[in-house]
Amino acid sequence: MARFLMCPPDYFGIEYEINAWMRVSNQVDREAARAQWNALHRALVGELGASVELMDPVVGLPDLVFTANAGYVQDGTFVSSTFKFKERQGETPYFDAWFSSHRFRVLKLGPGCVFEGAGDALPIGDTIIAGYRHRSEICSHVELGRITGRRVISLELIDPLFYHLDTCFCPLDKCAALYYPRSFDAYANRALEEAVPDLVPVSDSTAHRFGCNAIVVDGTVVTNTGCEDLEKPLAARGYNLRMVDLSEFMKSGGSAKCLTIRLD
Repeated sequence: MARFLMCPPDYFGIEYEINAWMRVSNQVDREAARAQWNALHRALVGELGASVELMDPVVGLPDLVFTANAGYVQDGTFVSSTFKFKERQGETPYFDAWFSSHRFRVLKLGPGCVFEGAGDALPIGDTIIAGYRHRSEICSHVELGRITGRRVISLELIDPLFYHLDTCFCPLDKCAALYYPRSFDAYANRALEEAVPDLVPVSDSTAHRFGCNAIVVDGTVVTNTGCEDLEKPLAARGYNLRMVDLSEFMKSGGSAKCLTIRLD
């Protein structure tokens, strides 16, 4: 059974601007955000049979809802994030406490090395694809490889709209992944082509609807609405597409994947 951690959006809002999507003038409709979050939770638990753990929201930490950035999980070990911006650094003690209380081994990377967890580090097979530049630093990839014992392929992200790797790359299984080629430089595109046998490019429109910021549960890919053109390539690979309106979270630069972290 797929297991995830989510955080209810009780205090979610745009209180600062730390990515290209965020505008304090473009405020969240908190009631709509809660309804959208509930719809995602229902899709995961009610439709797909996943198990979802919940952590408590905290006043003053509006982005705690984006649990993907808590850290990186592998085999009962939680590698805690070191956030780039001070606005999110207050989240770390709460994430660390949750994972520690749920019997994960909590590890930290070396001092001074920025790392934003499963937002910038995604496993595919025995390899970790890791992004850097806008948030995580490449030095974190060396440490992550040492801790996990996996090969890490470092990719530079070149478009500020796709500031975390999980906004432009989504592993489907050990051999296939969705990706948005324009968010990577030429070297990174070549590296992906060599590492992933079956790369599925997404269109500009789907990329900007965060079609790659998807959750994969068995044979279903859960993503934001407006990504209908994923249906055919996914079906050809045996996957169903399930879209959930997450437009309120896109105001903060997040979507389905950002709202979850995989625990299993």
